[in-house]
Amino acid sequence: MSQKTVRLTMAQAVARFLTKQMTVIEGEKTPIFGGVFAIFGHGNVAGIGEALHGIKDTLPTYRAQNEQGMANAAIAFAKASFRRRFMACTTSIGPGALNMVTSAALAHVNRLPVLLLPGDVFANRRPDPVLQQIEDFGDGTMTVNDCFRPVSRYFDRITRSEQIIPALRRAMQVLTDPADCGPVTLSLCQDVQAEAYDYPESFFDEKVWATRRLHPDADELAHAITVLKAARKPVIISGGGVLYSEASKTLAAFAERHGIPVVETQAGKSSLPHSHPLNMGSVGVTGTSASNQMAEDADVVLAVGSRLQDFTTGSWSLFKNDNLKIIGLNTQAFDAAKHEALPLVSDARVGLDALSAGLGSHKVDTAWTKKATDGKAEWLKAADKATAATNAALPSDAQVIGAVQRARKENTTLVCAAGGLPGELHKLWQADAPGSYHMEYGFSTMGYEVAGGLGVKLARPDSDVIVMVGDGSYMMLNSEIASSIMLGAKITIVLLDNAGYGCINRLQMATGGANFNNLLRDTHHVTLPAIDFAGHAAAMGALTRKVASISELEIALKETAGESRTTVIVIDTDPLITTDEGGNWWDVAVPEVSVRTEVNEARKGYEKALASQRIG
Repeated sequence: MSQKTVRLTMAQAVARFLTKQMTVIEGEKTPIFGGVFAIFGHGNVAGIGEALHGIKDTLPTYRAQNEQGMANAAIAFAKASFRRRFMACTTSIGPGALNMVTSAALAHVNRLPVLLLPGDVFANRRPDPVLQQIEDFGDGTMTVNDCFRPVSRYFDRITRSEQIIPALRRAMQVLTDPADCGPVTLSLCQDVQAEAYDYPESFFDEKVWATRRLHPDADELAHAITVLKAARKPVIISGGGVLYSEASKTLAAFAERHGIPVVETQAGKSSLPHSHPLNMGSVGVTGTSASNQMAEDADVVLAVGSRLQDFTTGSWSLFKNDNLKIIGLNTQAFDAAKHEALPLVSDARVGLDALSAGLGSHKVDTAWTKKATDGKAEWLKAADKATAATNAALPSDAQVIGAVQRARKENTTLVCAAGGLPGELHKLWQADAPGSYHMEYGFSTMGYEVAGGLGVKLARPDSDVIVMVGDGSYMMLNSEIASSIMLGAKITIVLLDNAGYGCINRLQMATGGANFNNLLRDTHHVTLPAIDFAGHAAAMGALTRKVASISELEIALKETAGESRTTVIVIDTDPLITTDEGGNWWDVAVPEVSVRTEVNEARKGYEKALASQRIG
């Protein structure tokens, strides 16, 4: 049997393969890879670098400033694209590769697709040890890239040119699989990148990847319908899977038809518009009072597309009904069966439609629905109070959120990640469209925000992308401001400066700890840094302003809305104020023994709270 072949280097084969992978979005065929982020070094510049140059007019290559930053941007692109499209990232061997490991973990936790292509050692081992190569005294096959193994859904090391054929096919299966979706790492030995092979031309045939929608098992579906029909106080937890399934309209129709209130996780927020009468808002540790009172009483929880992590469940202390049953509607069986849930392994949209058909005209008692709407009305009063304008010299995070919400209303995508802001935003931000709330809180990665904003803007170029970030997170990773300038990808960054790690300082205080090493004033220091954040961002090319009040912030946001260049607006805030209303206990272990009275008192409260946890 004769087979037509084309002689390419392994790296050229990778590049050509990526250009041939397609998907369909809103009826139009489009490349599934949105681009490649690259920082070159000796381990990839001559191989992958040369290959990417050959396709630069078909698949764009973006130059970043930091490997973790570019991988974060790529992951944000995938999240903002509802996992329909994604990106690849390539680095050299050694520290460049290792800089992406944190990002791989971020993508792994959040079930987000990204293709990581780090350079690796020489497969032929002739120049060992090559620059940046570690040497394991007991394992000659070990390289730094083995660090990617536990944080990759699929890992492969390419030591022969032809190995890339099954590896790339397997990579695409994982990247597009609704259940196993996550980061793929193909570790590319640098000599093999440059070696030629006669690849089958069919390997480069165009491939269109369609969304796979899993249908529920008949028995699991029947059981779930029976449980929901018997429920008197059901609640829907909407997780990120609702957004990735593009099931927002289906969820709204289901809730309305059956009168069931909806509560949202961090990943699921924006799956229903804030204004929807059955959307109770955020749930759990950073939940609204409306959501949490419904969750506390619920006898059935329908968890749709949620992995039920501790912030959602209040470390499993939130649900107080002794007869509680959980239905886990999820594409991943691992998540569907958590905490003795009744699994309903299915795509969110398909599963909700099937449940609704089985429930027919069944509707929950109107008293339960009225309790939900009454609770939401009460919560909105508290939220309005927390976010109201103020003349305070140091406003709260909530007051800054209110100012941003008032100044930028239409077509806004809000991006954030770590610190105290996620909790306040989860409660208070009024998302109006699916994906307009973009929070990385699965891994709570400090430094994600700026790079994430860039990735969102690349995925949603017509959206007004606003990044909210604290000074601590900004200091960890801000260099992709320069990349956003280079790419003409305008984002607006609102930087809240509370002079330290305010969120962890509050947690430290809540667990009886002394103010220590979090706020700058409580650190071991000779002098405190007077950081000019506006000047720093301006040095990277951004337009900047330092504002002194909430009113000045609103004016600045309105005046810079039409700017074409990335804008950074800095405001000083109070590190101690947080929204007291809503929320739930979170399990943070307090020492059993301490010489400090405050810690001992906190331990008593901790032990009392432990009694409310549901074990198993």
